[in-house]
Order: sequence, then structure tokens, then C-alpha cells
Amino acid sequence: MSEVRVKVRLTFPESEVRRAVLATMVRRFDVEPNIRRADVEEHRGWIICEVDGEAAQVEAALDWLRTEGITVDLLGDVLEG
Repeated sequence: MSEVRVKVRLTFPESEVRRAVLATMVRRFDVEPNIRRADVEEHRGWIICEVDGEAAQVEAALDWLRTEGITVDLLGDVLEG
């Protein structure tokens, strides 16, 4: 299996700010987010993080975030381990 690290910016709409989205992502997809920077307030929020895990699981996790209404912007290259 191929391990990867993807750096992303996650932008949360007001409806998703209070949900434990990253915790759910960890449990469902067995990936590890490493939060590098964040700004979360009552009506909006964003997180810049690295997501580590098996390539297929990371891709599935990012796809799931998109279906949950979170904007996922890739920052830089995917690093394979």
C-alpha cells in the first residue's frame, strides 16, 4: 500500500462549523490530519492541515468532505512516503 501526505485547506460553511468533521473523518477513513493553522469562528471557519494515510483512504476522505459541503483546496504536491 502507498502512504501519502496531502496538504489541504478546508473551508467550512456556517452549517458545518460546529460539527466534529475531522473526528468523523479519522474514524471512517483511518487517516491522520495534522492541523497546521486554523481560524474557526461561529459563522465560518477554515483549517489548513496535512492528511496522512493510504492513498485510497486519503482520496476517499477528501471526497467525503466535499459531499459534506466542505470546500477542499489542495495546497502543493502530494507527498508519497
